[in-house]
Amino acid sequence: MRDSADSDDYGVTRRGKKRGKFRYDEATYEKRNRHQPKLAAEDAHDDTDGLPEGDRWSTWDQSTPTERGPKPHPKWLVTDLAAVDYELGVLKTGKEADVFLVRRGVPGTDRSCLLAAKRYRDATHRQFHRDAGYLEGRRVRESRINRAVANRSNFGREAIAGQWANAEFNALVQLYNARVPVPYPVQIVGTELLLEFIGDPDGTGAPRLAETRPDAAQLGSLWSQLVEAMATLAGAGYAHGDLSPYNLLVHQGRLVMIDLPQVVDVVSHPNGRGFLDRDAKNVATWFARAGHPDADPELLAHLLAKEAHLALHSEQRRGSAGPLTLGGRPVTDSFAHQACKILRLFDE
Repeated sequence: MRDSADSDDYGVTRRGKKRGKFRYDEATYEKRNRHQPKLAAEDAHDDTDGLPEGDRWSTWDQSTPTERGPKPHPKWLVTDLAAVDYELGVLKTGKEADVFLVRRGVPGTDRSCLLAAKRYRDATHRQFHRDAGYLEGRRVRESRINRAVANRSNFGREAIAGQWANAEFNALVQLYNARVPVPYPVQIVGTELLLEFIGDPDGTGAPRLAETRPDAAQLGSLWSQLVEAMATLAGAGYAHGDLSPYNLLVHQGRLVMIDLPQVVDVVSHPNGRGFLDRDAKNVATWFARAGHPDADPELLAHLLAKEAHLALHSEQRRGSAGPLTLGGRPVTDSFAHQACKILRLFDE
């Protein structure tokens, strides 16, 4: 005997057959009111569960291997999943992001490290809108994202924020591997970058170059470090894009380059040489005013263009004044060859 008018002896439902009368023992489903808010995911608050407001569990496991810093990881870095991120305050506010001081430590132990958490603002709260010049030459595979970025739609502005964060993280990874003086990039989670904190163990941040008053010997050392770092950057095909004494830190005599979201590919960008020239002018002018005799914006721009293998607009010769010099040495092919030694790191 058949259990239902809709099935045959083998349990196969017949097509075109009308359903029988309503049966009270059948399961019924109520249509969900689409205006009611959705329930939060079961693990929605796992990152802050049981912690004081403002703190969170370590986000190390939320980043994929490609979203973490280069191996081997520094010994000072805490990667334990039982660690907690304690937010200690604001280090810096900027046009497109804010930087917070975070201590990542394992409760009940003395294992901890200080990190700088750079959090990019959403499209509504960003104060930097003149980004078209930097985004030129940056393309992604999906054409709809490129169109949204070009049209500055809401989705496009969110995509731009993601581009800033990813561009800075990728640049930091590459430059750290090339031994350019940049903070170690710990990880990226969405639009938040966690970076090595440059400063003292008590949380005091390193001063900007513009805030220092170095003596003659210190000034010469900082200038040499700067020329080497910028030459490495140009040789890899990049310009900082917004380099100035305000995004160069000085910590215990060491120069550290920060704020690289607008890093520019000088080869693909139509105004790549212009960004090199502007970076050179910004920093060399400061060193010249500070009293360094070899700080010349034009000569530094000449060297950077040579490292980047870009055509020079002019030979910039001084006639009877003698050969061009930079850092006390002539700007010649042999000098460029010496500067290029550091670029071999990119080929390893």
